[in-house]
Parts: sequence; C-alpha cells; structure tokens
Amino acid sequence: MARSLRVAPEYIKKVRLALPIKGYATQESLAVSAGLALSTVKNFLSGKPVSYGNFVELSSKLGLDWQEIAHQEPDKQQHPYIITQERSPFITGPPIIHPRYFFGREKELKRLFDLLKRHPLQNAAILGKKRSGKTSLLHYLKNITRTPTVQLRSGQKLDWLPHPSNYQWIFVDFQDPRLGKQQRLLRHILGGLGIAVPTPCDLDNFMDVVSHNLRSPTVILLDEIGAGLQRCLELDDRFWDSLRSLATNYTGGNLAFILASPESPIQLARNTGHSSPFFNIFGYTTTLGALTEAEARELIANSPMLFPPEDVEWILTQSRCFPLLVQILCRERLFSLEDGQIGDSWRQEALQQIQSFTHLL
Repeated sequence: MARSLRVAPEYIKKVRLALPIKGYATQESLAVSAGLALSTVKNFLSGKPVSYGNFVELSSKLGLDWQEIAHQEPDKQQHPYIITQERSPFITGPPIIHPRYFFGREKELKRLFDLLKRHPLQNAAILGKKRSGKTSLLHYLKNITRTPTVQLRSGQKLDWLPHPSNYQWIFVDFQDPRLGKQQRLLRHILGGLGIAVPTPCDLDNFMDVVSHNLRSPTVILLDEIGAGLQRCLELDDRFWDSLRSLATNYTGGNLAFILASPESPIQLARNTGHSSPFFNIFGYTTTLGALTEAEARELIANSPMLFPPEDVEWILTQSRCFPLLVQILCRERLFSLEDGQIGDSWRQEALQQIQSFTHLL
C-alpha cells in the first residue's frame, strides 16, 4: 500500500498561515503551483491523509519541514523515514520523481548545474528519444536540492548549487491540455513564483509583474515542449517572444529555461511553423543516451534482493546500459526472485518486455 501522511492537528493552523506568507492568495493557486488537484490541497490543509509524495511537495511549497508537521502513527515512530520498502526500486512506466531512485547522468547534471550556479543563469535543451529519461531528468533538477538527506541514498550528491534554497523551480508539462491555454499557463507560472495573479491575467500584465517582482534565481522547466508548439495555438510567437525578453532583458539574469524535446529547439520551431528568437537562446544542448557501465551497475545494485553476478552481466549486455531497459530487466529479475523461481526462464519474459523499447538501442 502506498504511504500516506497527514498534517498533525497541532500544526494545521501553522500550515494554513503559511499560505499567504508564501504568496498563495488561494488554495487553488497553491494547487496550480504544485501541479496537484485542488482536492489534494484541501485535504492537506485540513489534516486529511494525502500521498507521501504530495505531502512532501506541498510542505516544500509552503516552506515547511514535512518531517516536523507530519503526523506519525505510534507504531511507525521508530522508523518514520523508511521509504525503500514502500516504493518500487525499478520504475518502468511513469517518470522518476523522487531523486532517491534516479541514477546516473552525472556528466549532464554537472554541466546543467554549472549553467545555473553562476550569474546570469543560462538556458539549456535536453534532447533524446522517447523514453530516454528526459522528464525524469527535469524532475531531478527540480527536486534534488530540496530533498532532505535522510530521503536520499547513502552518499548521493545533493550539493549541486551553492545556495539551493534561493532557487525557484517551475515545472511545465505541455502534455497537460490545461496548460495549452495561455492564461492558464501564465497563472501556473505566477503561482509557482508566489506572485499575485493580475487582473486581467494577460501577457502584458504577466510581463509587468514578473519583471518587477522576480528577484530570486528561477528556472522554468519545459517538458514535452513539442506538444505545446503543435497543439496550443494560443502559444504563438508573441508569447515566446515575451518569454525570451524576460530571460534576456527584464529579470536581471535571474531567469533561465530548460526544455526537453526529441529534437533541437531551432529544428522544433521550424517544424511547427514558429519563428520566435526564443528558440535561439539555448546555448547548451545535451542528448541523452546510455548510462555509463558504472552508473548502470549502481542502478542494478539498488535491488532489495541481490542479483547473481551472471544475471548482472546479462542485464548489462541486453540493455546496453539504457536506463529504461535496465529498469525493465531488473524488474523482471526481482519478480522472479520474489516468486522463488529457479533457473533462467525469467530471461525470456524479460526480453519480451523490452521489445517495445528497442528503438532506444
């Protein structure tokens, strides 16, 4: 069963008071900023159970220590932070949200954080085939510097930025059809920044309030931007021109964009009929491929049950160290061990499971 947490009764007032302090005029603005349902936010603020991940995210948005405000059942008091038994060690469907389960990409991460730790912040593009891990990498950038050490793997690096608490991160998922409407997207960004939404919430007013109020280093993560360019007619060249102006002229170097796409920003714009110079500001591009062998071995070693050495070598060979394929093969091996299977019969099923993703090879 997935772990749920709720705000302890003695902290409910403190949690509600944090809402206006952090610039959230309404519960809905907090929900938009966190990318969660309004009902989830209402449950959180009233002390009702919400999922572990949502509890941590909302606590962070309000500047609160989730460990302090969380109610712990009596029989869990001695081990309140054990999460490895409650989450799958090998994630093969949804993107990886929690940094503890993200492995590798050390070279790319160092370069990306180097672009963000000096002034002015610089823009970057993360390219790769479908299911190559682009979305997971964006989530890692957003979450790693805000995750308590106790929730990470032993020795996992988290000191990527000199003053991480100064940074604001806003995640935009263009697969979400709601964000295809210009006003809804502007509200989403303002909510993440803790800036009051102007009336009307149009592009001109958005530019005014952001340029006048943005003082902290801010990174806007644009996931599946190709979907936004293809489907969202309201996000025209004028919209992208405005974002470029904010990043280059009106925020004092405190704003950067990192986008994820299967192709370069310039090619993407050309293929979707856009000519805005916004797509020319991405001076660093990285293309995601396989992990290094050392990174893949670390991922395999994440299994709660030790794999025989010959199985580890087989997984490395068959996956060629592509993270999704490693995850799938490890999942199948773990299932077979948990079921008490003997022999190599699990390998046939494992190879069948990766057939849909052999384009990565």
